[in-house]
Order: sequence, then C-alpha cells, then structure tokens
Amino acid sequence: MRFTREFYCRDVLEVAPDLIGTILVRNKGINSSRYLITEVEAYRGEEDQACHARFGLTSRNAIMYDAGGKVYVYLVYGMYWMLNIVAGAAGTPQAVLIRGITGYDGPGKLTRALEIDKGFYGEDLVMSDTLWLEESPVKHRFIQTFRIGIDYASEPWKSMPWRYLIRPQELSASKISIV
Repeated sequence: MRFTREFYCRDVLEVAPDLIGTILVRNKGINSSRYLITEVEAYRGEEDQACHARFGLTSRNAIMYDAGGKVYVYLVYGMYWMLNIVAGAAGTPQAVLIRGITGYDGPGKLTRALEIDKGFYGEDLVMSDTLWLEESPVKHRFIQTFRIGIDYASEPWKSMPWRYLIRPQELSASKISIV
C-alpha cells in the first residue's frame, strides 16, 4: 500500500525511522522495480547545521519548504544525485536522505541505478506514477547512529543520532530484493 500525505507530513524524526524497511518503487513504463530501504538520514530545519535549509530558503532547497511527500534531489561533486524525501508540514524544511536500498549501498549509486536525476525534483510521491514508497509486509528493526559526510556542520549537529540502518542480521534474512 502506497503512503498517504499524512505519513510524510510528520516530523522528520518520526518519518525517517519509519522509512527503514519500506519499499521504494521505481516504475519505468512497462516494468517496475521494488527495493527495500536499508539506510536513511534525517535533516531537520534551518537550525540543523547539516541541513540544506540552514541558510534559509533558496532556489536549490525550495521544495523542502513544501508539505511532506515531495522529492528533493540535488547534485554533489558534479556527478551524484542525492534522493531525499521531504517531511513535515509546509514551511518547516525537513528531508530524509535515502542512503541505501537493497543492492545499492550509497546514495549516488542508488540514484544512478534507478535513473533518478534533476527531473525528479518536486515529484509528488503520493501521486507519482514513476516513483513512490509502499509499506512493507515485514517490520524491520534498525540501529541508530550519527550522520556521515557532514564535517562542515558544528556540534551538536555533527553528532546527532539521525542516521537509521536496518540491523545487519535483519538485512541478511530479508526476502525482499529487486522484483
């Protein structure tokens, strides 16, 4: 079952852990593929020094200020698109970075494999026919740790435990893979 707008319009610290073990669906016309979400990171508002909203509203991060359920993609190192899911109410810039799915560890690898690029900026996951998230029949347990790749952020933001990963033993036992 596809998630509703209400699922995404909660605080990012509720949405991010709830995304662990859910299904990311990428539809490319006649075929669609399903992937288990294995790793995510939460970014929470203008006060979060690791969040793109830390400098306020810009043309790059404007979609983060919409109501949850939209896609925020941006380019890093001039070559990797990062897939983020906007969370929270309109006007509260929050997003969840999808860091891993079954078969692809790393946010740049997964967007390349799924052919996700700037064309997905602003895509509405509630209504899209090319990309959406679904509930999983299995509830996975996860571990929580600090976010990675944010050395530019100051404390306490650098050490916030806002990275969520499926427990390794659960991942190896998972029956969900590319379909």
